[in-house]
Amino acid sequence: MLAEQATASARNEPLAPYAVDRAPSPAAYAWCRTLPYDGVPAQIQHQALRCLVDLAGVAAAGAHTRLAAIARRVALVQFGSAPAGKGARLFFADGRVAAPAAAMANAGTLDSYDAHDGHALTKGHAGASVLPALIAAADLQGQAIDGRTFLATLVAGYEVALRAGIALHATAADYHSSGAWSALGAAAVTARVLGLDDAQGREALGIAEYHGPRAPMMRCIDHPTMVKDSAMWGAHSGVTAALLAAEGFTGAPAALVEDAAVAQVWNDLGTRWRMLEQYFKPYPVCRWAQPAIQAAFALRAEHGFDAAQIDSVEVATFAEACRLGGTIPVDTEQAQYNLVYPLACALVRGRVGAAEIAEDSLRDPALGALMQRTRFVDDAGASARFPAERIARLTLRLRDGRVLTTVSETTLGDPQQPLADAQVDAKARAALETQIGVAPAARLLERLWNLAAEADALDVLAPLLRAPTRASAGCKLSG
Repeated sequence: MLAEQATASARNEPLAPYAVDRAPSPAAYAWCRTLPYDGVPAQIQHQALRCLVDLAGVAAAGAHTRLAAIARRVALVQFGSAPAGKGARLFFADGRVAAPAAAMANAGTLDSYDAHDGHALTKGHAGASVLPALIAAADLQGQAIDGRTFLATLVAGYEVALRAGIALHATAADYHSSGAWSALGAAAVTARVLGLDDAQGREALGIAEYHGPRAPMMRCIDHPTMVKDSAMWGAHSGVTAALLAAEGFTGAPAALVEDAAVAQVWNDLGTRWRMLEQYFKPYPVCRWAQPAIQAAFALRAEHGFDAAQIDSVEVATFAEACRLGGTIPVDTEQAQYNLVYPLACALVRGRVGAAEIAEDSLRDPALGALMQRTRFVDDAGASARFPAERIARLTLRLRDGRVLTTVSETTLGDPQQPLADAQVDAKARAALETQIGVAPAARLLERLWNLAAEADALDVLAPLLRAPTRASAGCKLSG
């Protein structure tokens, strides 16, 4: 089923520019507001659990980053603390702040560690904004939200965000960051939790779209920094939009939802589940680099060479991946948004994980030497098949005269080559254990996988929403 859904996605036809007429009665928020857990197919319920477990692990790993520390500090100091029983909590910190600030900082924590789930056609990430918005709204509401309701709301937020992302990329001339469209998903979940009616929810989506960060994503690809996918401001804008709408603030109609030109994106809402098209990352670097990484692991496994035998490396891939570049990184942002560096890690170390994007690894002379012998080529065929497919052809020339080559047309974690539940769990467990300890991590994961049976989802998530009680053993990721 996952492969069939992904194949269907690849057949999406380009959409016309915005039409003048608007659809008369937008139903996206009404669908989001009324979606019951029992109305979500079992396969989608399970996919929501996979997303939640994966994001919990990413939050734990991202908590070590300088980006996350700055975002938490700004939320606590500049936005002001909230009184007891008000506001919302931060990942791995004590105290409460205004809900938009909490959503912003928590989204920054997720976005700081580039291992969160994503979607090919949106060229970005829904969960990094939607989950922080949902947690902030539930905290602000101050009432228990049972696991079934939490999961149904999470699904609704993903479905709204992903469709908004597909609509944006099909109609906008430039490639905007995830926050530009994930803001609508963040607004949708916040409005649902706060009990906004259909008219207010429509305004919330319009406000979120209008104020969402339409950031020029390729600028961060060309110059990697902490701005990343602007998930922070997508979450902040979405939560704020719903709060404004609740007070009577009005917004321009959300063109990404209501324009006639994007009707085909929304007309299967509730029958086709875009969440099934999500990918999960086995490596904490940009998805565009991961086909080449997978090709490197395949050649290592097949031929068993030592990296010292490699004379030269060539990667032929799509144009956007080539723009990730190959300079030796000086911080974790440059390491995560890089093509040649993680490829060198795969070839030299046989792994690409948290240790590889940490500060100490960036100065490894063996990695730098291989990077100097690596070139990348813009392949027109691969570029034509992007973004629905991400393809890389890797060619290694060894000092003994052998030429080894392979092509990666799907990447581990794609819907066509999904990570098993055990792999998703293991990835999250490794990060959580460094942050909260082995036994607490095991208890948290058991409860997350069984969240539908829980009476209070925020009680389950509590270990993520307070300062750790043990010293972290994780790798420090400099910024």
